[in-house]
Amino acid sequence: MFDYIIVGGGILGLSVGMNLTEKYPNKKILVLEKEKELATHQTGHNSGVIHSGIYYKPGSFKARFAKQGSKSMVEFSRKYDINHDICGKVIVATNEKERPLLNNLYERGLQNGLSIRQLNKEELHEIEPHVKGIGAIQVPTAGIVDYKMVSNKYAEIIEQHDGEINCGETVLSINESEHEVIVDTNKQSYKAKFLINCAGLQSDRIAKLAGYHIDMKIVPFRGEYYKLKAEKRNLVTNLIYPVPNPDFPFLGVHFTRMINGEVEAGPNAVLSFKREGYKKSDINIKDLAEVLTYKGFWKLASQNMKEGINEMVRSVSKKKFVENLQQLIPEIKSEDLVPGPAGVRAQALNSDGSMVDDFQIIQGKKSLHVCNAPSPAATASLEIGKEVVKQIGERSDNLVIV
Repeated sequence: MFDYIIVGGGILGLSVGMNLTEKYPNKKILVLEKEKELATHQTGHNSGVIHSGIYYKPGSFKARFAKQGSKSMVEFSRKYDINHDICGKVIVATNEKERPLLNNLYERGLQNGLSIRQLNKEELHEIEPHVKGIGAIQVPTAGIVDYKMVSNKYAEIIEQHDGEINCGETVLSINESEHEVIVDTNKQSYKAKFLINCAGLQSDRIAKLAGYHIDMKIVPFRGEYYKLKAEKRNLVTNLIYPVPNPDFPFLGVHFTRMINGEVEAGPNAVLSFKREGYKKSDINIKDLAEVLTYKGFWKLASQNMKEGINEMVRSVSKKKFVENLQQLIPEIKSEDLVPGPAGVRAQALNSDGSMVDDFQIIQGKKSLHVCNAPSPAATASLEIGKEVVKQIGERSDNLVIV
């Protein structure tokens, strides 16, 4: 009998496990991960940005946890000697139409309590000499880190507190009663007093296995990147973002200096035909059928038809991708780019076609389910872990969506 079983060995599940072991050092804790290694999916394919929280609705979990998390992530990285760099970023307006959007974003950043400043064309050029823009916001607290290293340190701390981590175990069934939770995997059966679902791309399915039919579904969006050739990395000093389109739920293609010195350009955002499909050729009939038969997806698609088509065109046309990048850095040429990695975002979608804006934590009788935790969840992982542990302590007997 375990006190807590955590499903999911990504950065969130491991953060929850670490926070539980530190708060309840005498409790028996088990983390179950279906892959052979930890942090394989969203965490392992993360671009490594430490987000500030400028984009998110004031007062939301995302805004609060990203701001707090950007500080706690730096403190954690310093404490455990994890590679990181608080390099700052610029959010750039490339034409006059974007200036009001930039001003609105600046006001939101101030509402979220961030130390940011507006830049004119000349000031922007001093920070990022190759960027073409009429103005920008400088976000000094943004940075980069190795989230795989962070995750491995979380895991190490769990095991130092006698927590158990089992990889290669897929959860097949969950039976939740008034007194215990029974979890059957492909290898064995476990009993626990409480279950925490941090399964990311599979989180809605795990909630369903536990008996909770929630009005949202994980829809996987693949983000595809290019990398700048080594001799062209000098075009990017740190982090360069466009002003996001308020009518489209993604941030747009941007330039990211990675902690290893490489520079990524992207991503686009296209529907993935497999929940864990990192290649264009990856298809899972079950995953695809779930999306195509979900009315919420078709409502989203109809509302974002133009942008959706543009994203798909960029997926198959390097020329179009480069044209988009040239809006920020005109010097970029097609031959400067080589194919880079891809990631899949676990985005929860409501049945009415709206994307779930905030982190969603759903409480069950003997379980708790983190059912929407896309970016900036890695930045906020320490804060989400604390919140989950707090809610476990304060949980009610009713199903509550926070």
